[in-house]
Amino acid sequence: MAFLSIETPVGPIFVQEDDGAVVSLGWGAKDDTSTSLLQIAADQLAAYFAGELTEFELPLRVNGSEFQQAVCAEMSKIPFGETCTYGDIAKTLGVSAQPIGRACGGNPIPIIIPCHRVMGAGGKLVGFSGAGGVETKVALLRHEGAAGLLI
Repeated sequence: MAFLSIETPVGPIFVQEDDGAVVSLGWGAKDDTSTSLLQIAADQLAAYFAGELTEFELPLRVNGSEFQQAVCAEMSKIPFGETCTYGDIAKTLGVSAQPIGRACGGNPIPIIIPCHRVMGAGGKLVGFSGAGGVETKVALLRHEGAAGLLI
């Protein structure tokens, strides 16, 4: 597995690649063993934070249950600058909202798979699994101009 660390407005993050796909994004720094895919990911993240990119185009692999993969696929459909609720995703998948919240919290590739765009019932601001928690979620939503009530 290869890692690349990146400085961002929401703190240092690292991206991990395994066998030609991005498999995780986390907060902190790792020893860099960069690959061409990780450099592309870093360039896309830099463009995202510069306001020049609204949709990532990277090969991703969510290592998790079929349910986790389905929730991540639904989160990936949420457009830049928009939000939805756990209930919206639950309705699409035909399940209750509670397991959606757990799956969002277990998203292995936050920011790229935009779990920060998922809100609680009635648009309520709820947790974020990345460093800084809700404050980081708010920063990402503000960056995207989403959820005008937060700005």
